[in-house]
Amino acid sequence: MNSFLRNLIFLFLFIAPGSLMAQRITYSEPEREDGRRTNFEIIGKFNGNILVFKNNRNDNAISVYGPDMKILQRVNLDFLPDKYINVYFIPYQDHFYMFYEYQHKNIVHCTGVKMDVMGKRISEPADLDTTQIGFAASNKIYTVIFSEDRQRIMLFKINSKNPREFLFTTFLYDQNLTLLDRHRIYLPMEDRDNSFTDFQLDNDGVLIFAKFLKNSSGDYISGVNMVTKGPTSDTFSVKYAGTDQHYLDELKIKIDNTNKRYILTGFYYKQKKGNIEGLFSLLWDKQTDSRIRESLILFNEELRTLAKSSESSQRMAFNDYFIKQIITKKDGGFILLSESEFTSSRGGYFNRWDNMYGYSPYLSPGMGSYYGSPFYSPFNRYGYNNNVMRYHAENVMIISFDKDGNEEWSNIVPKSQYDDESDNLISYQLMNTGGELHLLYNQYEGRNLLLNDQSVGPDGKITRYPTLKNLDKGYEFMPRHGRQLGSKQILIPCLYRNYLCFAKIDF
Repeated sequence: MNSFLRNLIFLFLFIAPGSLMAQRITYSEPEREDGRRTNFEIIGKFNGNILVFKNNRNDNAISVYGPDMKILQRVNLDFLPDKYINVYFIPYQDHFYMFYEYQHKNIVHCTGVKMDVMGKRISEPADLDTTQIGFAASNKIYTVIFSEDRQRIMLFKINSKNPREFLFTTFLYDQNLTLLDRHRIYLPMEDRDNSFTDFQLDNDGVLIFAKFLKNSSGDYISGVNMVTKGPTSDTFSVKYAGTDQHYLDELKIKIDNTNKRYILTGFYYKQKKGNIEGLFSLLWDKQTDSRIRESLILFNEELRTLAKSSESSQRMAFNDYFIKQIITKKDGGFILLSESEFTSSRGGYFNRWDNMYGYSPYLSPGMGSYYGSPFYSPFNRYGYNNNVMRYHAENVMIISFDKDGNEEWSNIVPKSQYDDESDNLISYQLMNTGGELHLLYNQYEGRNLLLNDQSVGPDGKITRYPTLKNLDKGYEFMPRHGRQLGSKQILIPCLYRNYLCFAKIDF
């Protein structure tokens, strides 16, 4: 046997098996308490164990799963009120904080508690703030946001009783939940149609958001101002962003902590209720509190052809696209992902102009950079509808920008999904492995709904991987509610015979 043949056999025996084992899926056993309507939040991974918060009506618990996804214990949270308005989690290496909001009589409480890696409290619940109201609150009053490095946490509330002047009450904490700053600040609202983007907190404790003017019918936005509050400042800095010449919508903000700047981006069109023409982006310098550069990217015909869904024409190709993620790069560039989402029913068709700003402008960006669906409520995990409603989630557009906001490349990840019951099984989850961006999503192959994986490389090239192995029959994955736990590990909730369980995927 010659040396070449021996080397070939060696490569096949020792290297090929590793490449064939591209991923490993480990399922948890369904717990009898957890069903299709269980509300849950994946808290994170601690010392190899995975913690998940679960709510079943008045029953609140944290399930602790071991590395093999066997349940180690289920910790009942008897200190949590039976009825709470909202709950947040901020994970650290050896503990996490739990914040919850509830009403007792006419007082709304925002309470924080420190928890250990086994889901047990290591501090007594402490009220961070209270608000007296004269009604029963069903929507949240408080919002909790935190910096990318988790060294700064901000709690805030907005009193909008006076439509001409909103009162912000902000509380800034460090990673030990020590209060660093508290302020009550008024923000003038020159027009009743003023609204806000999502709120972000940078690593220095600066609060950043944009205030914009929305026309009375909600067709477009203009008159954008960048608003910042320093960690010890008792006033807002409001700077005009100079965007009146464009019809914009769905503005999103992303903080670039490495390069000390902020990214404001959104789709634009040339006329009221017109078709989306392209993407607007604005780079804002943190140090000088001023704009660096504005750019407009016009979507060309080739991209429109790839991007259009089964229900749209080339001219209307991007009218159903919504921004989902903005990922910053070390060199100052960024990557934007947007997805085509719409609904259809006997009563009509989802219209972005009728629904774009139907949600509260004070929503928190949440644990990650995922902005969510235009018809998905983060407070109601399961969006069941008594009407005949079909939810669609189709192609994903990915655009890469350089540090000056110029387009480097763009591409479309093709997919076609729908569900008549809810939107839980459609859309995707992003897994960033450093070298690639993996999009995990369900797709029918014959009569089977299987989890698919397409990745995008640094040059924009799309690779479609084989269907994930070890996909046991009977498991329905809910990728959009998953969470990345490590550089090559992700946890995705799934349903098995109407019971909630979880699948850990190691790449």
